[in-house]
Amino acid sequence: MKTIQVDLAVIGGGPAGLAAVAEAKRQGIGRVVLIERDLELGGILQQCVHDGFGLHRFQKRMSGGQYAEAFIRDVEATDACIQDNTMVLEITPDKKIYAVNETEGMLLYECRAIILAMGCRERTRNQVFIYGSRTSGVLTAGAVQRYINMEGYLPGRKAVILGSGDIGLIMARRMTLEGMEVEGVYEVMSSPGGLTRNIVQCLEDYDIPLHLSTTVVKAHGRERLTGVTVAKVDENRRPIPGTERYIDCDLLVLAVGLIPENELSRGAGIEIDPRTQGPVIDQNFMTSIDGIFAAGNVVAVFDLVDYVSETGEIAARGAARYLKEQKEGNKEGHSAHTYKNVTAGEGVNFVIPQKVAAGELTQDMAFYLRVKKPDERVVLSCRMGDETLAKKKERFVAPPEMLVSRVQAGCCVDNDLTVEVRKEVPHER
Repeated sequence: MKTIQVDLAVIGGGPAGLAAVAEAKRQGIGRVVLIERDLELGGILQQCVHDGFGLHRFQKRMSGGQYAEAFIRDVEATDACIQDNTMVLEITPDKKIYAVNETEGMLLYECRAIILAMGCRERTRNQVFIYGSRTSGVLTAGAVQRYINMEGYLPGRKAVILGSGDIGLIMARRMTLEGMEVEGVYEVMSSPGGLTRNIVQCLEDYDIPLHLSTTVVKAHGRERLTGVTVAKVDENRRPIPGTERYIDCDLLVLAVGLIPENELSRGAGIEIDPRTQGPVIDQNFMTSIDGIFAAGNVVAVFDLVDYVSETGEIAARGAARYLKEQKEGNKEGHSAHTYKNVTAGEGVNFVIPQKVAAGELTQDMAFYLRVKKPDERVVLSCRMGDETLAKKKERFVAPPEMLVSRVQAGCCVDNDLTVEVRKEVPHER
């Protein structure tokens, strides 16, 4: 087994990993390796031919490939080692990485710090309890996207889409443009799961119907999918008897949510937040294990790639500070800090980071959160007891859209924090 010693290893070559490597080199970290299991860098951005990326960071509309290329050029301009076509098998609490590829065999990376940027994966038919035979023609939205955009195959002629996640909405438009018939999009919840702009641009502009509080209850066919049965659901998301309807189709596209990819994290014993299904992190995006950081969709599912890149840079800066402290002889890590908890308050489903080191903030800090339900004219605030550290008005909020609350440097954190979203009162307008 070949053993390689590095200062920082970044696992995952998607937007979070690319941003982390570029920022790590800007911070002066010496030996940096980027480990990617695919043949090329870019992650999911490779198959995103639609635009809408980079509006925050670059102030212009870019395709996924264009956005990725900007960061790939930054990484390739550094002396960071790019180890593609390499699968990470295990990471250990003492920051060792076991990986394998076809040219070098087994590899052992002994790291001073690690950034996890493995992204997320899609839920499958088994996880949403679709009954019926295991026919071909039932695919996740990401798989359909890869078949059409990268492989050049049309996976069917008439499609039904289950779930209104952003990838499913974008693929409804893409399949229509490629000449396929999209019968409709069916969403089990009472409100859409994707961004408002995608509902408008991908469904309404192409006259594709969206059916809320409706789900697929059965897939039909023996070798190939021949149709599905849909039904209305009640407030507990249980199918309502008598509302079943059969739809003839040869493709069922599943856009039923994403799950942070944390098998490696769990194997290392990293604490996982049951709400986000990602690691519990502090303001530097360091996990419960000293020297192991996490960024991007491995922490929580983001809606905008701009925020994913931002978290990669935050993790890289945190890793640089950690390595500097280690070099100066401060090896206490988490035990050197007193942490204060960050709680999801009124109207908030989850918030990251989940804890903050007590003391004066030396730099601006961002809290990323999702709300529980759609609402209008609300105030997003971060409170410490009776003191408000940050407050921002929002005209409209919805669960699919990630919100950001920024606390300015100089604030002193000496108590637990609460991030909440509440209705705006008239005198606040």
